[in-house]
Amino acid sequence: MAASAAAIRGMVPAARPKTLWTGTPEIYFTKAIDNSRLVKVEDPRRNREMKQFCTALVCLFLLVFTYAWQHFKAIEYGYQIESAKREISGLSEMNRALRLEHASLRDPERIDVIARRIGLVPPEPGQVIRIDSATADPSEPVVASAAPVRVMAGQ
Repeated sequence: MAASAAAIRGMVPAARPKTLWTGTPEIYFTKAIDNSRLVKVEDPRRNREMKQFCTALVCLFLLVFTYAWQHFKAIEYGYQIESAKREISGLSEMNRALRLEHASLRDPERIDVIARRIGLVPPEPGQVIRIDSATADPSEPVVASAAPVRVMAGQ
């Protein structure tokens, strides 16, 4: 009887377990459904809700993106500040070393020893001429003056 029932068009017998079962067989009927002619009705309320949801999602994304950008920029600026501090420290150390070298090179005793070694002698009286003794003091103000310009006739 089960075999004759399965032979009816559109009927599929259920899978049977290997054990002996004496109940009634379950039969499923397949029905072809054609939804190609259905037209979706636009729901303005649903469209409005989706637009609001998308707008909220975009705002949230922009907020999170802005926060992350600021956070990473702050970290980058921290690294730049530390790099600048290290550079300042190195330049300060170099400046100190150069000042020390400058002071040792300007030592009058050292200059005198080197000058005598290469054969220089102290100047004779009248050998040194000061060009302008009035400007010897750099703390005093100096008045600017213009020298007359000499024009020569060209040939």
